[in-house]
Amino acid sequence: MIRFIDQMRDRFGVEAICRVLRPAVRGFLTSRGYRAAKGRPASARQLRDELLVPEVARLHAENYGVYGRRKMHALLKRQGWNVGRDQTERLMRLASVQGVRRSKRVFTTRRDPASVLPADLVQRRFTAVGPRRLWVADVTYVATWSGFAYVAFVTDVYSRRIVGWNVAATLKADILPLRALDMAAWGAGGKLDGLTHHSDHGSNYMALVYTDRIVELGATPSTGTVGDSFDNALAEAVNGLYKTELIRRQGPWRTVEQVELATLEYVWWWNNQRLHGELALRTPIEVEEEYYADQESSQPAPARQGSN
Repeated sequence: MIRFIDQMRDRFGVEAICRVLRPAVRGFLTSRGYRAAKGRPASARQLRDELLVPEVARLHAENYGVYGRRKMHALLKRQGWNVGRDQTERLMRLASVQGVRRSKRVFTTRRDPASVLPADLVQRRFTAVGPRRLWVADVTYVATWSGFAYVAFVTDVYSRRIVGWNVAATLKADILPLRALDMAAWGAGGKLDGLTHHSDHGSNYMALVYTDRIVELGATPSTGTVGDSFDNALAEAVNGLYKTELIRRQGPWRTVEQVELATLEYVWWWNNQRLHGELALRTPIEVEEEYYADQESSQPAPARQGSN
């Protein structure tokens, strides 16, 4: 009520506002009560809110404006603020920010009925015992003023890290998904022995140039079905978050190159800063670093050579 009177007092006057609204709004201040409230020093809660509300707005904006209460609470704790979830929700309301909601997925892949299909080795079990054991791949699209931009992602199931990606104006296998796969393979050192690569039955993923490259790298191909929201659910979830958190919030998009640059920045944020609910509100990089640190600590120490 104090805030409302502050906003309208220059236009109507304090006495007039209080006189008109007192019968209509239960518990509305009198003009004397308003002046008394304005004369009191700010409470500890008000002072803390004045400090935290701009911080909440800043952190929310720095993370693509997509975090809801749970992730904002975790982020504030990481920043050293001792706040609770309910307090975080209240601060977000004061800062006029809220989490983003995902929309329904649009299917973009088509099956080639003449292709020989690898078996489904995943069977909807999107878990892995470590990095570079199971990758999932999928394609989505972005409408731009100059035509469609197609985006391919390769994601590591264990850490949820996007290990390869590509943006192109075509769905051709040797241009769009193959370059994303090559990026992922380069980051893994060029050999993928023991890794399972899972995708749907889209013709761009079943093309010989792509499946041969998977085998050449030492990985084993696996496929689900086209249009099934469960057979490649994790890859489709990555696409859905990408469209929700970046594409729909920052459009319209003018060119394929503009989408490519924005995707580059988004992938870096996804891997290095975004808090993932499936990872106990950690980042993919943190999860992988913890895994390799545990592996190193579990190795037996080399025997020291005795001195003569």
